[in-house]
Amino acid sequence: MKITDYLSSYSAPIWATLIAGVLLVITLSLSMYLLFEHLNAYKNPEEQKFLMGVIVMVPCYAVESFVSLVNPSISVDCEILRDCYESFAMYCFGRYLVASLGGEERTIEFMERQGRAKTPLLGSDSEPGTVKHPFPMNYVLKPWKLGQWFYQVIKIGIVQYMIIKLLTALLALILEAFGVYCEGEFEWNCGYPYMAVVLNFSQSWAIYCLVQFYTITKDELAHIKPLAKFLTFKSIVFLTWWQGVAIAIFYALGLFRSPIAEGLQFKSSVQDFIICIEMGIASVVHLYVFPAKPYELMGNRFHGTVSVLGDYASVDCPLDPDEVRDSERPTKLHLPQPDEDVRSGMTIRERVRDVFVGGGEYIVNDVKFTVNQAVEPVEKGITKFNQKLNKISQNIKKDKRTTKDDSCIASSFPDRRVIRGIDDPLLNGSFSDGGVAMGKKNRRKSGYNTSGESGGERSTDQSSGVYQIRGNRWVIKE
Repeated sequence: MKITDYLSSYSAPIWATLIAGVLLVITLSLSMYLLFEHLNAYKNPEEQKFLMGVIVMVPCYAVESFVSLVNPSISVDCEILRDCYESFAMYCFGRYLVASLGGEERTIEFMERQGRAKTPLLGSDSEPGTVKHPFPMNYVLKPWKLGQWFYQVIKIGIVQYMIIKLLTALLALILEAFGVYCEGEFEWNCGYPYMAVVLNFSQSWAIYCLVQFYTITKDELAHIKPLAKFLTFKSIVFLTWWQGVAIAIFYALGLFRSPIAEGLQFKSSVQDFIICIEMGIASVVHLYVFPAKPYELMGNRFHGTVSVLGDYASVDCPLDPDEVRDSERPTKLHLPQPDEDVRSGMTIRERVRDVFVGGGEYIVNDVKFTVNQAVEPVEKGITKFNQKLNKISQNIKKDKRTTKDDSCIASSFPDRRVIRGIDDPLLNGSFSDGGVAMGKKNRRKSGYNTSGESGGERSTDQSSGVYQIRGNRWVIKE
């Protein structure tokens, strides 16, 4: 309770608030300008709807960091929202690259052709049509064969981070409500270190998949300058996360002793202040890395189906023979574009709606696909386990049934004990004359005739020593 009161009464230094506020205004102004430029030139929705999702990441980071800096009591909530959008932006960036290749189908066709290629993709030491993993992943993973399976692995690797990020964000809110989240504290009784480990693995795998995808498609995407886009996006996503982890470790080890850190007092405030500076720089970089100019020139200089891949090379410079030759390749086939009149008649509101609704459909479908791929092996494992249990139970029932049948056969004549083909009355206990007569009486009731074994002849009694013979039966004389 004391910590909460202290956080609510704390206010960031005036110099930090002013610097962060000025940078926030610059970030919002430049980002909104770029977004409206893309909305005005909304002529390739399949690419631009995801490209705008990447652009919005910068103002989103800046606003949340500034609010957290001014009001540290809600810093955890702001960081969770910021991290959730980070995973969504990574998904948008991957989708933007796929759309630049012509969509999912053409991307898979391109990878299948590369999988049938006879020349190595990544150097002379690579096998044709495969992707070898760098150290230390080469000791864990086998080389990936290019094709549909490779594309699905990449897509699942990116989408899983978005799902795990959302689940851990909800879990962090629950733990924070109970006071056991402890952001930035590496204590065994806190939830932060465990969630940090899970998120680090998930994010690292997502970025690794994105790097592999870029490595395969960088030549095909050369006209959109993918390296600058990839480095810009990766620096925002990857560096900001590890930057926060590094700040938390430095605070835990007591290595943050600078006047700025001491003035801000909280490690979350240091992270928020640095992010505000970084987003101001990123908003300027985005103007050059994700320009709207190619899409503006698309409608003026080309008609029908148009590819943005060719715009970068043909708009501001003479046509390159290699560009003309490459444009004839199947991978350069363009997505079907909406009718020019229909596109020009769309209002800003309709374009914004298309960004949210159209992009949302892709997200829902990809999340369903990823969840199904994750659940399917579990369902198969459960099915096999149930089949094994059912088989074991059937074997047990079969053994019980066999034992029961044998016991019925053995108990058909419980009073009759046979030794070497001769009925032995001694096995039924001690006998007397009354006992023998009682045995005969019981045998008459049960239909057992003493004369049955002698062909219906009347039995005769004979004596020899201590034994008394009665037909084919014998008893000891008393």
